[in-house]
Parts: sequence; C-alpha cells; structure tokens
Amino acid sequence: MAIVGKVFMFIMAAGDMNKLKEFCVDKLGLKITRDYRIDDAHWWVAVQPPEGGTIISITTHVENMKPGTMRLYLSTPDIKAAHDELARKGAKPTEVSSDLYGPGSGAKWFNVTDPEGNSWIITDSMPPY
Repeated sequence: MAIVGKVFMFIMAAGDMNKLKEFCVDKLGLKITRDYRIDDAHWWVAVQPPEGGTIISITTHVENMKPGTMRLYLSTPDIKAAHDELARKGAKPTEVSSDLYGPGSGAKWFNVTDPEGNSWIITDSMPPY
C-alpha cells in the first residue's frame, strides 16, 4: 500500500493578494473555492481549475515562503487559443515553443508571469513520465 495518494493542495505566498487573486481568476480562469481573511497578514484564498483538481492556496501568511518563487505547470487542450486569450487579456505570454520535456517530446508550451513573479508554464500535454 502506498503511503501517499494524490497531491490535493499546495501553498503559494502572496505579497499583494488582490493582484495575485485577480491574475489567477481574470487571466488564468481559475475559480475561487474559498476566501478567508482575518486581516491583511492572515489571508488565504483557494483557487483551482474549473474542472477541479489540485487546489492552489494563496496566502499572505507566508511564514518561510517568498512571493514570486513558484514555477507551476498547467495543461490546456488548445495551446494557441490559451496563448491568444492571455495576450488579449494583457498577461504578456512568451511565444509558443516546442519540446518542453526534451528533444522530440513535441510538447508545445509558453510561459506567463504573474504580478508576484511566479512562472506559469502552460502546455498542451502532460509529461511522458
């Protein structure tokens, strides 16, 4: 029996919660599943893809984390449409490139950076491993 099942949540530090929350919802299309705030230094917002999946819990209660240090990988069924939509929304995606997982992998991808400096890699395929 495996000790661990699925990854269901991870924590991301926010320096400016409002800007990061807006990016996640308005640019990436993630949905807010919870918004809990005691004060500006103790604020948690849970976002996740519309179809469900792993929760990204954004928090201003950063403890030993630093805003802008995450690299996240998200999949999309239509890389060109996702790229065009993010560009239309002013998110400034990089050009679409090939072979994200190494030569010959064929995985198309681009990068977009959120207001905190986190790197969001958008790809059309899951890793082959």
